[in-house]
Amino acid sequence: MAVTTRRMQDLTVEDHTITVPLVWGDDADTRTIEVYAAVVAREGGESLPYLVFLQGGPGSEAPRPYHGPMSPSWLDAALEHYRVVMIDQRGTGRSTPIGDADLARDTDELVEYITHLRADAIVRDCEAMRAHLGAASWSVLGQSFGGFTTLAYLSTDASSLREVFFTGGLSAVGRHPDDVYALTYDKLREASERYYRRFAHHRDTVRRLADLAGEGRIVLPDGEVVSVSRLRSLGVLLGSNHGWQSLHSLLETEPSTNAFRYDLAHALPYSARNPLYYVFHESSYADGFATRWSADRVEPADFRDDATLLTGEHVRRDWLDTVPGLTPWKDVTLALAEHEWPSLYDAEVLRASEAHGAAAVYLNDLYVPVEFSLETAALLPGVTPWVTSEHEHSGLREGDVLPHLFDLAHGRRVR
Repeated sequence: MAVTTRRMQDLTVEDHTITVPLVWGDDADTRTIEVYAAVVAREGGESLPYLVFLQGGPGSEAPRPYHGPMSPSWLDAALEHYRVVMIDQRGTGRSTPIGDADLARDTDELVEYITHLRADAIVRDCEAMRAHLGAASWSVLGQSFGGFTTLAYLSTDASSLREVFFTGGLSAVGRHPDDVYALTYDKLREASERYYRRFAHHRDTVRRLADLAGEGRIVLPDGEVVSVSRLRSLGVLLGSNHGWQSLHSLLETEPSTNAFRYDLAHALPYSARNPLYYVFHESSYADGFATRWSADRVEPADFRDDATLLTGEHVRRDWLDTVPGLTPWKDVTLALAEHEWPSLYDAEVLRASEAHGAAAVYLNDLYVPVEFSLETAALLPGVTPWVTSEHEHSGLREGDVLPHLFDLAHGRRVR
């Protein structure tokens, strides 16, 4: 188990790498992976309790600890009360990452391997890291998919958690992915119409761009011929606090220019940098189900008929044939879509967990619907929900969210 210590400005950063089983609970399977975490403390805070940060995704590594523009905006608030454990979830960052080089493996072997990268296994890794750090318990901050993982944590190891903080991360419990994606289409319809009420001329702009895409006339710098479904996924921008500004700027740019092509490439979700985000994204909502291209199957008729209705994190099967960075993953992704995922959450255990903390529930969240988040919040009476329209799904990036959750959890202030 490797440990190094370094200084980053006024921060002390300990780098911890541990070796864990690929398959937890199967002693006959001897495969192992490495899991990395950076333990970050402010000068003088080296003895504070631990707060482990679980990143959104799935398939994304933790942010790196810096001060300034590169720093997570919530980090300073967290470091006032905790040492922060930034863990790279298995398969990402420095935790035996998955990437294009793995496509050299046999497809069935790679598919089986990826099935062991979900939230339930991440929880086991967290428990191993907690034991490695010698902590009897610690607190958790879960952003988006990290919140889903926190729910899985509470379903199996609630006694290890002192406090839990969710930001856009109260997932549906016991519901089929179809239920979730059907509701997110409703959210994107509302968001699209809300945007066009502000900028009515952009509806015609999107319609013209969809015509160009349908004719194969929008080509990105990497050679991707942008499909209509890919273009419409620009609605993902509407799910962050300031994303509408990026969308507005893009739609004001002449489509024939380099600026448009490069800005469009940057704005589209599911890049080749992080293939896992696409390859098993829908599994994050698979609480005991196979996904079988849920977002494709439940797409409403009006979305099929009206190209100006934008989509968000909806994963589309046709991108396996049109997105250069995803096409090599076609066989793997198709197989994972048929995988029968085990259940992640236990509603009765959650009710009995006595979890204490607070949760930011975003009223207009395009990815984690408020309706299901409030159902889940009802299972956790010790977790105070803050239902707000002040922020979108990216609210943790704003400076006031985490301090407010701390205040709610500790009874210091109620807005």
